Amino acid sequence: MKMSRTGAPRKTASYAKIGALALAAGMALTGCGSDYPLGEEQRRAAEQGDTSLSGILTGIGSSAQNAAMQTWRTGFESKYPNANVQYLSAGSGAGRSALAGGGTDFAGSDAYLDEEEQTEVTDTCGPGGAINIPVYISPISVAFNLPGIRELNLDAPTIAKIFRHEITRWNDPAIANQNPDVSLPDGVITPVARADDSGTTENFTDYLEAAAPEVWTDEHDGGWPNSLPSERAQGNNGVVTVTNQTEGAITYADDSLVGESLGKARVKVGDEYVPVTAETAATAMGVSSRVEGTGEHDIALEIDRTPDVPGAYPVVLASYHVFCTSYSDPQTLELIKTFGHYVVSPEGQQLAGDSVKSAPLPENLTREAQEALDSITLR
Repeated sequence: MKMSRTGAPRKTASYAKIGALALAAGMALTGCGSDYPLGEEQRRAAEQGDTSLSGILTGIGSSAQNAAMQTWRTGFESKYPNANVQYLSAGSGAGRSALAGGGTDFAGSDAYLDEEEQTEVTDTCGPGGAINIPVYISPISVAFNLPGIRELNLDAPTIAKIFRHEITRWNDPAIANQNPDVSLPDGVITPVARADDSGTTENFTDYLEAAAPEVWTDEHDGGWPNSLPSERAQGNNGVVTVTNQTEGAITYADDSLVGESLGKARVKVGDEYVPVTAETAATAMGVSSRVEGTGEHDIALEIDRTPDVPGAYPVVLASYHVFCTSYSDPQTLELIKTFGHYVVSPEGQQLAGDSVKSAPLPENLTREAQEALDSITLR
């Protein structure tokens, strides 16, 4: 059995199944639909675009960055009307497995490749393996369905106990004491977790493990612990949908997908309760560090889940585009580099921020990402 970076069993999809999934879902990829979904302005921009770049680029992976991917694809294809980007939002684990199996040009993942996965991708990517480049920084909302309640203060041990079924009613003293001015219902709490291998789950459980170690005794992993009998749903959209349909439910999901119908937790960090925003997520990422032992151009990030800087929201994910360090096809290489540079550019980051509330890459990460993309070679 494969093991995760934490030593826990890792659930991986069959490479053949991923390839079949990508083929069968071709019409559902973000590359399909109207040629000019933004209308006449986009059509005119496309007619004036650079037609020298052509071909189809395929990606599979993170559902958290799917909305941003649609924005990037639209902007990129306006600039390069003969190029097409197709992205299948099948989950981070599926994306990493597809890259290792040669079923995609790049992966979208909310968790960086670990050492074992780096070894696996050499069959597809060559001896240099792959590099993780952060492209999308977003907070993970702790979102709940309590009609009339828009916000709750929660500390890490309380969140962990809720998702471990140790706190089972909304008016439990652990919640009430942190929210003295809120009229909490005497209702059952229904935790909703991801059914698929997910980078969002890995980041959320990493936060719980780091911030509430005495309560959250499972190691962080992309798969939700089987010992916890939570409601399950596929993808970020799935858990949000189930939570919307279930009064008293609580879930964790990429903040861009949590609508106004759900309330959100302010998470306690030090002595303050920090709201979930792009700005507070960016503050948390500003104190992150590079993972030790990775390659020169591998920008895998270690996120500080208990930051000591004011206004830092630690339940945050850095979503990556995972590229091979070398490609055998010159056209694919050109598409990879051009699209990659567009995504990490100030323009690409601003488009995603305006569209899905993500935080822009800090200036130092933008520079490192550009250098990493330039290092990708032809083999």
